Amino acid sequence: MAVLALMFNALIWGLSWWPFRQFQAVGLHPLWTTVLLYVLSLLVISGAKRQAWREFLRTPALWLVMAAAGLTNTAFNWGVATGDVVRVVLLFYLMPLWAVLLARLVLGERLTRLAVLRMALALGGAAVVLAPAGGGLPWPASLADWLGVIGGFTFALNNVMLRRQAGSSGEARALAMFGGGVGVAGVAATLMAGGGLIAWPSLPSALWLLPLAGMALLFFLSNLSLQYGASRLPANVTAIIMLTEVPVAALSALWLGGGGLDLQTGLGGACILAAALLAALERQGAK
Repeated sequence: MAVLALMFNALIWGLSWWPFRQFQAVGLHPLWTTVLLYVLSLLVISGAKRQAWREFLRTPALWLVMAAAGLTNTAFNWGVATGDVVRVVLLFYLMPLWAVLLARLVLGERLTRLAVLRMALALGGAAVVLAPAGGGLPWPASLADWLGVIGGFTFALNNVMLRRQAGSSGEARALAMFGGGVGVAGVAATLMAGGGLIAWPSLPSALWLLPLAGMALLFFLSNLSLQYGASRLPANVTAIIMLTEVPVAALSALWLGGGGLDLQTGLGGACILAAALLAALERQGAK
């Protein structure tokens, strides 16, 4: 059940770029869309399990879950809505690299030789993806690139912290994640709108509230699935299962015009995915 829950979450995330772009096309920036999606989830959890707020407030580790989840949603949703979906998702899935380091620091998991090899392969793949055509340092070339990298790091931190807080109630963990989606994206959107960088939220008609509500329901279910699965599996295993998102996002983006795949990106992406798959081999060998 934990594996299926994570695969469902990856499917929703892999396809989410398309509705985010549809809302952006009619005047709703992805940051505002993120806020509206998680307001519903936050209200449901708050109304159904009021004691979750007390547990959340007295558990500082859940505050870090809130910050990590909020940054993940803000960065990923913004990145796939504005950049090349394939490229952003591949950079996001440097997550297994960050998961190895964070699991070592936070959970005390052993750093094996295979894990070091995996890290080197992931970094090499990232260097190929980010290498500029005219030569130079392999560095994120756009805001969307940076958002993909940042989102992957904070998602790895979110998964590690969920594993660390497996003893907390599911409601408190969900409250932290949904609260992060509202709080971080909301603060970022308000500051940017106040500075004239993005528009204040608007929709062309009330009919747009129906698909927004449907998307909010799917995100609610997918995030509950994430906290259920990630709290029951090791952080590196969670990272591997979530790779289901990569082919979903890539194929849907190529089909619907959300991104491209050239030889350089394909080779670098193959290295990143190979690094992630090594974690599965390491896990299998440990049994």
